[in-house]
Amino acid sequence: MKTTLTIATRQSPLALWQANFIKDTLQSLYPNLHISLLEMVTKGDKILDTPLAKIGGKGLFVKELENALYEKQADIAVHSLKDVPMVLPEGLTLGAYCQRHAPTDAFVSNHFERLDDLPVGAVLGTSSLRRECQVAHAYPHLTIKSLRGNVGTRLSKLDNGEYDAIILATSGLQRLGLDERIRHELDEALSLPAVGQGALAIECRADDDEILSLLAPLNHLPTRLCVLAERAMNHALEGGCQVPIAGFATIDGDTLTLRGRVGSVDGKTLLKAEHHLTLSHTADDEQAVHALGVAVAQDLLNQGADKILQEVYGN
Repeated sequence: MKTTLTIATRQSPLALWQANFIKDTLQSLYPNLHISLLEMVTKGDKILDTPLAKIGGKGLFVKELENALYEKQADIAVHSLKDVPMVLPEGLTLGAYCQRHAPTDAFVSNHFERLDDLPVGAVLGTSSLRRECQVAHAYPHLTIKSLRGNVGTRLSKLDNGEYDAIILATSGLQRLGLDERIRHELDEALSLPAVGQGALAIECRADDDEILSLLAPLNHLPTRLCVLAERAMNHALEGGCQVPIAGFATIDGDTLTLRGRVGSVDGKTLLKAEHHLTLSHTADDEQAVHALGVAVAQDLLNQGADKILQEVYGN
């Protein structure tokens, strides 16, 4: 029986909250397990003056943590699932998909109550091409500027007057106890969430059966099915984490619905697709949600998503 467990994590306040949340959850399940954190700085944490899309996307936030797993310095790594590339390195797996927190985007401003209130030319900050294309589509009169750094840094830039408003993930603000900064959550009809947004995933070595069995109680089946559908869609679009792709699945009774979007960064084109699946509540569901994700991707490709994405990658 394992007596110690090491969790690899980034050093940002949000990453540490997430790692400690998993640590506390595991500690309550296994009181005799000694759990420690291995805090690391990733390439994505060091390069803060360049938009993520230009330096390789959000996979830059996980590579050092994955190396710690390979070198057996750590047993697991805790990630925001939306930061995890669609294809994992050989020998690693996602051992648990934890229950999803709020998946929405949050509008944050010191002077305006709602996105609708922003005047012509107002400066809106976001690090996400997905948010940028959807907001630009609905509000072409706004000036959208890149916004990098951890949550605290981004809020400081807003408070210093560099932006009139910014958009952040609702779940990140809530996890850090910053609910009061949220003016309102953006409706999914306006800003469909990112693939995996709001969910935590735990990465580990694929051959470590003991760790996989320890993580099993943290798996939340409805979240797992939803995010597997979302990630299958993104993978079929050959999309990374930092692309103008939105994908969000929900379950209502026996019906899983997956909505996907691909947009040009200027907001002029926004393609949409929506498909449904009746769940069988058997082991076949995982294969079925994967096929659903591929079908939504194909629908978007048939509408011209490949041309939009090739242009983004070209830039």
